[in-house]
Amino acid sequence: MTTPKITIFTLGDYQTNCFIVTTPDSQDCWIVDCGYSPQPLLDSIEKDGLKPIALLLTHCHSDHMAGVDLALSRFGPPGPPGTPPGTAGTLPIYVHEAECGFCSDPMLNLSGMIGQPVTCSEPDRILKGGENLDLNGTSWRVVHAPGHSPGGILFVHDDSNQAIVGDTLFAGSIGRFDFPTSNADALRHTISEVLMSLPDDMTIYPGHGPTTTIGAERSSNPYVINGF
Repeated sequence: MTTPKITIFTLGDYQTNCFIVTTPDSQDCWIVDCGYSPQPLLDSIEKDGLKPIALLLTHCHSDHMAGVDLALSRFGPPGPPGTPPGTAGTLPIYVHEAECGFCSDPMLNLSGMIGQPVTCSEPDRILKGGENLDLNGTSWRVVHAPGHSPGGILFVHDDSNQAIVGDTLFAGSIGRFDFPTSNADALRHTISEVLMSLPDDMTIYPGHGPTTTIGAERSSNPYVINGF
């Protein structure tokens, strides 16, 4: 079994966890989320001679997508619809269908609420949840996980018990649900029925804060134990 490596870069004033996903046998990689001040992540890709073949967004709040256009300026613009992933000169952007339009609307991506509007290129790959994405022979499940945002998604690699979970669940906490497009009931369902259905030994990589496991959150996270 090939075990993917998830490398964390904590970026910007919001200390957003953004990721490079690699495998041992290829220079092809994914970028997952690309927030404010992404230069350390982008510099690392260039230094290591990696080739991004997709830019995946767990959701389209500005602290997770503000650096998208900087990534495109280094690694190629998105291709037209139907362009195969990894085609030379392209970097396809993947987003859940519920957040189409967020990247170009500062009020939807929340940057307008803080008076610092940010936009970036809109995605050219639309996800619904239920897909399987391939990175160098490793298969990742796309799981719709709304609540914090309507189009939140998880990227789950079952074979190695790893998942990138965005702002749904943190070590000892959960994602905010007081934003205009948040939904507390949806987040409750996502946490209790989607995340807590994963095995205890699954390592989860949240959008902020330290890496944790499903088992640790099941046994100690007050929002999981007591509800909200």
